[in-house]
Amino acid sequence: MADHRNGNIKASDGNASAAAAYTINLENFSKRLQIFYSHWKEHRTDLWGSSYAIAVATPPASEDLRYLKSSALNIWLLGYEFPETIMVFMKKQIHFLCSQKKASLLDVLKKSAKETVGAEVVMHVKGKSDDGTALIEEIFRAVRAQSKSDGHESPVVGHIEKEVPEGNLLEKWSEKLKNSSFQLTDVASGFSDFLAVKDNTEITNVKKAAFLTASVMKHFVVPKLEKVIDEEKKISHSSLMDETEKAILQPAKVKVKLKAENVDICYPPIFQSGGEYDLRPSASSNDENLYYDSTSVIICAIGSRYNSYCSNLARTILIDANAVQSKAYEVLLKAHEAAIGALKPGNKVSAAYQAALSVVEKEAPELAPNLTKSAGTGIGLEFRESGLSLNAKNDRVLKAGMAFNVSLGFQNLQAQTKNLKTEKFSLLLADTVIINEKQTEVVTSISSKAVKDVAYSFNEDEEEEAEQPKVKSEAKGNEPLSKATLRSDNQEMTKEEQRRQHQAELARQKNEETARRLAGSGPVTGDARGGSRALGDLTVYKNVNDIPPTKELMIQIDQKNEAVLLPIYGSMVPFHVATIKSVNSQQDSNRSWYVRIIFNVPGTPFNPHDTNSLKFQGSIYLREVSFRSKDSRHISEVVQQIKTLRRQVTSRESERAERATLVTQEKLQLAGGRFKPIRLTDLWIRPPFGGRGRKLPGSLEAHVNGLRYSTSRPDERVDVMYVNIKHAFLQPAEKEMITLLHFHLHNHIMVGNKKTKDVQFYVEVMDVVQTLGGGKRSANDPDEIEEEQRERDRKNRINMDFQNFVNKVNDLWGQPQLKGLDLEFDQPLRELGFHGVPHKAAAFIIPTTSCLVELIETPFLVVTLSEIEIVNLERVGLGQKNFDLTIVFKDFKRDVLRIDSIPSSSLDSIKEWLDTTDLKYYESRLNLNWRPILKTITDDPEKFIEDGGWEFLNMEASDSDSDNTEDTDQGYEPSDVQSESVSDDDNDDSESLVESEDEEEEDSEEVSDEEEGKTWEELEREASNADRERDESDSEEDRKRRKMKAFGKGRVPDRGVPPKRAKLR
Repeated sequence: MADHRNGNIKASDGNASAAAAYTINLENFSKRLQIFYSHWKEHRTDLWGSSYAIAVATPPASEDLRYLKSSALNIWLLGYEFPETIMVFMKKQIHFLCSQKKASLLDVLKKSAKETVGAEVVMHVKGKSDDGTALIEEIFRAVRAQSKSDGHESPVVGHIEKEVPEGNLLEKWSEKLKNSSFQLTDVASGFSDFLAVKDNTEITNVKKAAFLTASVMKHFVVPKLEKVIDEEKKISHSSLMDETEKAILQPAKVKVKLKAENVDICYPPIFQSGGEYDLRPSASSNDENLYYDSTSVIICAIGSRYNSYCSNLARTILIDANAVQSKAYEVLLKAHEAAIGALKPGNKVSAAYQAALSVVEKEAPELAPNLTKSAGTGIGLEFRESGLSLNAKNDRVLKAGMAFNVSLGFQNLQAQTKNLKTEKFSLLLADTVIINEKQTEVVTSISSKAVKDVAYSFNEDEEEEAEQPKVKSEAKGNEPLSKATLRSDNQEMTKEEQRRQHQAELARQKNEETARRLAGSGPVTGDARGGSRALGDLTVYKNVNDIPPTKELMIQIDQKNEAVLLPIYGSMVPFHVATIKSVNSQQDSNRSWYVRIIFNVPGTPFNPHDTNSLKFQGSIYLREVSFRSKDSRHISEVVQQIKTLRRQVTSRESERAERATLVTQEKLQLAGGRFKPIRLTDLWIRPPFGGRGRKLPGSLEAHVNGLRYSTSRPDERVDVMYVNIKHAFLQPAEKEMITLLHFHLHNHIMVGNKKTKDVQFYVEVMDVVQTLGGGKRSANDPDEIEEEQRERDRKNRINMDFQNFVNKVNDLWGQPQLKGLDLEFDQPLRELGFHGVPHKAAAFIIPTTSCLVELIETPFLVVTLSEIEIVNLERVGLGQKNFDLTIVFKDFKRDVLRIDSIPSSSLDSIKEWLDTTDLKYYESRLNLNWRPILKTITDDPEKFIEDGGWEFLNMEASDSDSDNTEDTDQGYEPSDVQSESVSDDDNDDSESLVESEDEEEEDSEEVSDEEEGKTWEELEREASNADRERDESDSEEDRKRRKMKAFGKGRVPDRGVPPKRAKLR
């Protein structure tokens, strides 16, 4: 922190093209100029030294790290630093003394300044050979003239006194200013006061800088230190500093999507260990090697800037800490949290340090003398904002929008060890904090400072003592633990024991939660599975005169009125096409053609009573009619036209019924002039639009309150409102052929004529279908290598385009008007994925932070984890190649979701994932029939709670109680049971996992007809006796016929292979 520079601020006069390309944000300039003048007018006497003119001189550009108020004002007001430029602000004039190139950039300010504060902008252009004396005198004359017009003979000019002039122009300006007749006053406090409160743009810059800082600490510094300690490498503090600085300057290394040109360090990263510690901001990393023996302490401090706005973070690493070090860190942690908690609007700045000091005096008064004299400083464009030091004497009032570097530590504590490098130690914690209206936000919180995350165990003696002869000492006798919590005398539990203990606690919580929910909702009645759709009143013609006249009595189709005109008893009788169930034609032996039309008749199977039949209950309905004709061409046309018209009407009515149940969406507000729409092009959509034409790609745009997907066809457009988005996913192509964006919605929308809750936009990263050549191609074929490289480049480019789009949309969702929606793109965690069959096809199912998804195969699978009641792992047992996963939802009216055929090798990883996401899971050896189980629970929730809630699924408890009771399986029925004798002959457990609905219905009927209370052995014995008696009474022919019939239901075996025995149901 010793030297300071403006690393990412470029000099204007260095590059003409760069200067020409730069434009000043006039809207931002006008708003901030108004803030500056208003503050100056309001606090002219107390903060601005009663000045009538304020002079700010910016020095030449430098590669050194430095923080100057003149540079900060340049960036804050103009968005850019203008080196070797003098600005003089007066009530009616603003003077700029600079080079020609800078003047051409600043010329655009004249109109805005006049309209905003009524001040005229005057440019004084300095030539290369000019020392600026004459121009300086012109500015002085203007200051004196305005002072006289205001009735003041001796003008008071404010300037920044502590900034030392650099360069010929500023030295000349300083000399002339001191020798003038002006009264000079220091106005640094005025600048500090109005720059302390940040607007939304500044807050965003601080947050991005803080996120980069915390990401570097979490994903680079900590893993680097762990690796060095684990492998016992030697590395110097200065080398760590250099590597960390490179990580900050290249955000992509820590997976932070910020442009490198907008990023810089606040100071060279600081690493300290081995007993030499300096907690001052001016500390630096020395060339000594990192010291990480027992009871050593490592201090790491890093700071980064984004768009010149600073952030800071410091952490202390404890290596095998003793009691003194552990207690000191715990006290410091509490004091640091207390200081952050005291930063609230309306409090005094001193409240933060007083809160920290109170904690130290209460918890460990002996450590109070070693506490740092300040709890940090304000932070923003300057790393240390003067006037906002968090010490015990600062009486300034805290306001929302202020940002602070809360830095607290203990200096030179005694560790009570005999090692010279560990007998003295220091501790330091620092975080970047933003004060909001409601609560204080720690924007570097992703880097943990909890004891369990910063304390490491590295004591080999204790490891060797803990290892008994029963344990193989060769495995880890001399291997240091890379990461652990503070030492404990308790023996470490295995993962399975920890998981079992956690699951027991989850079971208790889940039963309590279910009991509260069921007690509040009461018994649930009804099927809640939806009813049939009823047609409205069908009217073809309002009166007889509307029927079109015909010359011949033959079947006619009225497309306009959707009617079929049939000749019956010499009259044309109209029928609405919706009343027709089916139509077909056939030829008889006399070369005549028949047309048979069957109508929908209410009250018959598959034709329930609708509103019409209930209104006209005494009516007689026509069931079918047949017509004969010699004109085969006319018959074919009639049949085709009726079928086409019927299909169109059915499709339209179906779409109308779907739309009737839709929730009304708000209207999309286009970005227009507010901001440039965020756009992603050449996308395909799923579900696709209807129609028979060629499918076209479209573009996805993010607007004010929603997304819009559209193609070149005017009728192909889909709007997805932000308020309707429940989950948003980005899945880059890795092992798949597509990169996709997927939106799971709260309410259904229409895509074409399809009603859906899932909308997906995707791009194929490579050709899904490839032409295979007849000849073989070598792996070293240049064309083959070049083609593969092109495919990789295309995939990487598409993934990057999608990622950039997602980053911009996330920024849009982070704005205040959309922050309440809590939207953010989630990305599937591929390493946790597993194979299974959620619907009919095998798929790769992947968890995310909030969902379980499968987004490649249709229909899509999106399960919100917070909506899950429990998970039951079924068909789990020794010798099983696969198992099933059943998800029971909190809404018991909703059908359970079953994922079949999951490989048994994924069982442990799925258990671990379920446990870490706090989802209660059970295991069973059979598939359960869940509909009657859920119906039993909803019909009598009190009995369900009294019987122990979900614990009836506990396989271990069921096994232990099986000797005392025979009712453990009551309430559910096995849906797929296989006898032991069959399993010996047929080891393919996954063969009949996905069964058809007909088979399931037959199974359920067979199971329901069986007698209850009998064991499988008794049932099998009775079946064998019945077969034997039947075989004795039946004839040989009947037995053969029955055998062939049974054989025909199974699969035809390969020739020469005996058929497998039928499975016992």
